[in-house]
Amino acid sequence: MKKNICLYFHVHQPTRLRLYRFFDIGKDSHYYDDFANRTILHRIAQKCYLPMNELLLEAIKASKGAFKVSFSVTGSAIEQFDRYAPEVLDSFKALADTGCVEFVCETYNHSLASLASPAEFRHQVLKQKDTIQKYFGVEPKAFRNTELIYSDAIGKEVYDLGFKTILTEGAKHILGWKSPDYVYSNPLQPKLKLLLRNYVLSDDIAFRFADHGFDADTFVGWLKQTEGDVINLFMDYETFGEHQSANTGIFDFMKALPGKVLADKELTFATPSEIARKCKSVGELPVPEPISWADEERDTSAWLGNELQQDAFNKIYALTEQLSILDQPNLWNDFGHLQESDHLYYMCTKFFSDGEIHKRFNPYDTPYEAFINFMNVLSDFAIRVENAMSEK
Repeated sequence: MKKNICLYFHVHQPTRLRLYRFFDIGKDSHYYDDFANRTILHRIAQKCYLPMNELLLEAIKASKGAFKVSFSVTGSAIEQFDRYAPEVLDSFKALADTGCVEFVCETYNHSLASLASPAEFRHQVLKQKDTIQKYFGVEPKAFRNTELIYSDAIGKEVYDLGFKTILTEGAKHILGWKSPDYVYSNPLQPKLKLLLRNYVLSDDIAFRFADHGFDADTFVGWLKQTEGDVINLFMDYETFGEHQSANTGIFDFMKALPGKVLADKELTFATPSEIARKCKSVGELPVPEPISWADEERDTSAWLGNELQQDAFNKIYALTEQLSILDQPNLWNDFGHLQESDHLYYMCTKFFSDGEIHKRFNPYDTPYEAFINFMNVLSDFAIRVENAMSEK
């Protein structure tokens, strides 16, 4: 049997907060930096989304459908595309129409709800599922949690929501001597199949391409050296043109890769659901504590590793019960955007190589500024919730 290459891209744009001062609390409840959101989205659309979508569409047509790829697109990103760049949505719809692209479900707001509230997690997953059906005309069958966060318990929740395949990280401390290049299953629900990211080959493209400067032939050689049934190449879509600029040759590499893979008799492309159908699980993989694809630790410390993050996380989710009682659309909408994991990521205080990566994607000068700004917004939001409860 040919080795299956699963090429999966994650698309997300955070809803950035404006500079929100202490004196705004209780007076101004518009929290978002609309100018930054629009400007950044337009830039990334031109540098990444539109040219890459066109490149992938051409590759699918040139291969007569043999080239396949998968995406997850957060609800937060879709809202911004709808508002600022509808042509991006059209280009994703064109990919969906080929039948060669699988859209993977996730949390609507790229949140950490799976670590805090089963009810909110379910709400966001089902909302995202409906959104994918609405915009792209397909029903998602596979699932990826925010930042590939996964544990045995989360996996069982995901299966109970109707998904039989989940994408997560091939973390070394979980795998031990095992390879990420096989399909595994969840010990609490053996019918749930796990696809594990090959982080070495994925990060060769996502983080090391500009430094290494390898071509498609070289990369195909690396793919062939692996010994398993499947090679899961999972990465942020913004890798192309944004994190790795066009002058690195990243687009030329991606233009050449599909043809080079398909010309090789040992390799083929497949979507997550196809792999789950074709490949049997080689065994259960216990993951008792949550893992992710972030930082050296591959855990949740990128978002919950210090007291600032934990305080913000606990206070936002402490409002869940009141919001459920109120059930007001405007409050639900702001609650969703305040849950976006990016806000907690900006508060990370790590150093060394992980710290450099956090700084690269952080609009704040320090983690403390990120915390203060977020907590000012959250204070105003909590007042609105309290006032609504008193009026009920």
